[in-house]
Amino acid sequence: MSTVYEMNCRVDSRDVDLFNQCRPSAVLGFLQEAATQAALALGVSGPQIREKYNCLWMVTRSWVQLDAPLRWNDPLTVKTWHRGASGASSYRDFDLFRDGRPIGQGASVWVMVDADERKLFRMKNLTEFQGTDGGELNKSIRLRRPAMPETFDGRTRRELRYSDTDINGHVNNAHYADFACDSLHLERLGRGKFVRSFQIGYVSECRAGETVWVDTAARGDELFARGEGENGDERFDFTLTLEDLTDRS
Repeated sequence: MSTVYEMNCRVDSRDVDLFNQCRPSAVLGFLQEAATQAALALGVSGPQIREKYNCLWMVTRSWVQLDAPLRWNDPLTVKTWHRGASGASSYRDFDLFRDGRPIGQGASVWVMVDADERKLFRMKNLTEFQGTDGGELNKSIRLRRPAMPETFDGRTRRELRYSDTDINGHVNNAHYADFACDSLHLERLGRGKFVRSFQIGYVSECRAGETVWVDTAARGDELFARGEGENGDERFDFTLTLEDLTDRS
């Protein structure tokens, strides 16, 4: 039996940027909330797996592709399902609809880790996932680390604060997109364009009180960012592709 969760919402004034386009971080926020509600319906929400398995959910990579920008007051439907469980990770897929018409898709990779030792939990032991995947809806895309530039020509400093954190005590996954887009100065590069796709890899946890350095580079409409800790340890990678706006956008 496939289990597809559907969430209906609306893009509000807090989600859009100066171009009246839904920011990448806000798009991730919608997907994150849909995934959270889907997990709750399956009995595998954060508090539920903490109680039953003493584990935490962690997302390791997220990808989103849009056919057109989402704008203020757009009605948005997010449909999501998981692909089953094998090994130490599980994919969650997303389809996005505006006014009932497809406008984008996404995928993310999740792992469960022991709350005390941060060791990976073997997904085959997650009984709640058995027989509840998306079946024929499952996407074939596999998320891998992208090829990054050999050199970066921009570098900014970001102090991490209370407002960046979530219920797990570390920086919320959606905020990494803000770190990258701010450092890439999307306010300069985005006029007349929209974010066609983006991908984030979460390499290592970030917490309030830390400082992250974000290196950036651009190759035409392909933008790149890489976050590092104070000691040079990699924290995240980010790629984004811009596309010219058209009448349908």
